[in-house]
Order: sequence, then structure tokens, then C-alpha cells
Amino acid sequence: MMSYLLPSFSLVFEEENLEELRSDLWNNDPVPADLIVDDVTYDIDIAYRGSYTRKFRKRSYLIEFVNPETFSGKRMIHLNAEYKDPSLIRNKLSFDFFHDIGVLSPESQHVNLIRNGSPKGVYLQLESVDEYFLKKRGLPPGPIYYAVNNNANFSLLRDEKMKKSLLSGYQRAVGTETDDTILLNFIEHVNHTPLADFQNKIPDLLNVDTFLHWLAGAVCTMNNDGFTHNYALYHNSQTGLFEFIPWDYDATWGRKVDGGPMQYDYVHIEGKKSNHLCYLLMRVPEFRKRYRKILGDILENKFTVNYMENKVRSLHEALRPHILLDPYKHTKMDIYDQEPEFIFQFIRDRNSYLKKQLVNFD
Repeated sequence: MMSYLLPSFSLVFEEENLEELRSDLWNNDPVPADLIVDDVTYDIDIAYRGSYTRKFRKRSYLIEFVNPETFSGKRMIHLNAEYKDPSLIRNKLSFDFFHDIGVLSPESQHVNLIRNGSPKGVYLQLESVDEYFLKKRGLPPGPIYYAVNNNANFSLLRDEKMKKSLLSGYQRAVGTETDDTILLNFIEHVNHTPLADFQNKIPDLLNVDTFLHWLAGAVCTMNNDGFTHNYALYHNSQTGLFEFIPWDYDATWGRKVDGGPMQYDYVHIEGKKSNHLCYLLMRVPEFRKRYRKILGDILENKFTVNYMENKVRSLHEALRPHILLDPYKHTKMDIYDQEPEFIFQFIRDRNSYLKKQLVNFD
């Protein structure tokens, strides 16, 4: 296959601004820089992003556009290093998979990153989940929250201790402080609605169908962290319902956050019970029945090697010439070259496991 020409993103820092950025890995305050794409120069603010990933040699960035204020219809983008994913494709593969099964998900594209003339390798450009995300899809405005830690579990408790705040697991990306009452009301209803009333009450607050599709996607791709964080919540002002949007899906398709293998049966067919909303929905026979059909259809038609093979191989082969030039990855080509078959074997094993679990799911 011929080399696929990835877009080049060239970051240009004043030396003092680069030093300020480097001086404190945990500082979220951005510094100014220029970003040059296709001979167009954008004034930007840039900061490191992520939590534990900031300690890696190859770091991820959050970029906000200042002048002009948008880039390809986006105000903010994330540049993910994908440092622990040997394939560098799992995040994109996951978001594209979610899109294919009918779940709102960010657009993504691989790019070659250059910083002050020095190549920094292949990155994944991710669309931010914000008001521009909604506008691009013609969706009604509404508050958006990122689930940023395991307090985002829809329970009154974490580790059997009462939370100081039910909103402590969330970071508001869009909306105002008054919107927080909408999310707070939702979490309180999840916890105080009797199970006998759950089937009738929760559909007034949650788009159950899209939730069940999101759950099926998280269960198939096996994002172990995707149930109590690594998602965004969007409250559709037109329907009055919450919808789930996947986020940070690099530790998927058979690999853990450290890049090591994860057993295909590690994540339960119902997701994780630590997500209290997930747990309660799966206690309702009608919702279980709907989930069973959704997951069964996906296992038959989408989560298969037949459906995914061309997507995986095309992406993998397209990136290979660029990975060879990546200063952080080029010495690990033997692992990179084995990744398609690793992913296919995971799909076979996971698909078979989930189908067996579905037999007695009712």
C-alpha cells in the first residue's frame, strides 16, 4: 500500500513559553503558541492534557484557537500521543465503531506533529465535545459534562463512603452553574426512584435507547475505565434527556491502560456494577430485553472480524510509514506489525464470549 500523507501540524513556541509549559506538568494554564496547518497560521493557547499520561515522554495537548477562533469548525481540539497503545489506532477505531452503531462520538484524525522544527511523531487529533460538536451535528444546545474521575458513577457512594458532592466526578464543559441542578436532579432520581418505578420514570430523564447502544459499545470494545469515567454527558434541551458520549478509548480492543494485554472476558456483559445507573437499568426486564437485542445485532453485524478487518488493516497500513519516523515508536515496529492480528483475535474471543453470555441473559 502506498504511503498515506497525514496532515502536518507544526507547533511554534517562543522559547520562554515552551519553558513555562515544561516547568510544571500539572499546570492546566495554557501558554500562547502558533499552529501552522496547510500554510495557515493560527494563534492558539496550548496546555498539557490527561492525568497519568503527562508523565510519559510523548505528551498530549489541549489546544484552543484564538485567532482565527475556529479550525475546521472546532474551537478546541485534543492532540493525543496514544503513547501506550502499540497500534496508535485503538482510540480512533473505537470512536468510529461507536458512530457505526449509532452513538454520538467525536471525530478523529491522525496527524504528524512538529514542534519548533523537531518531529514529535504521530498524534491523534480529537474533536472536543462542546457546543461546536453539537452545532456541527445540528443538535440542540445543552450542557455537557466530562466524567473526569470514578465519582462519576451515578451513586451516592464511592468505595462505600458518602460523597461530599454528587457532582464531584464531573467537569462542566458547556453550560452555566444553574445547569448543574439538571445533572444533580438526574443523579438523585437514579438513587431515589424505587426499582418498581424505574422503567417508567427514567425514560423521562435519559435517552435509554442511546444509552443501551453506548453500553453495548463499551462492553464490546472493553473499556474497563469507560463506565465510571471516560465519557461525556450531553443534556439535549429539546428532548430534555441525557445522552452518553464515549471519550478516551485507547485502552480497548484487548489492551489495558499500560498497553499490556487484557483478557477477553475481563469486562462483564452488563458493564461494571460500580456504575449504579448501569446496574439499575440491567435490573429492569424490559431494558435487559432491549439491550439483549441491541448487543446481539452488533455482535452479528458490526463487532466481527469480517466488518472490522478492512478498517483495521487500512488504518494500520496507512500509518506504518509514519510510525517508522516517529521518534517514540520506530523501534517497536515488530509489535506494531502484530497488532492487527492481536485485535482480530480479541474480536473473535470477545464476540464468542459475549454470545455465550447472551444465551441465558434473559
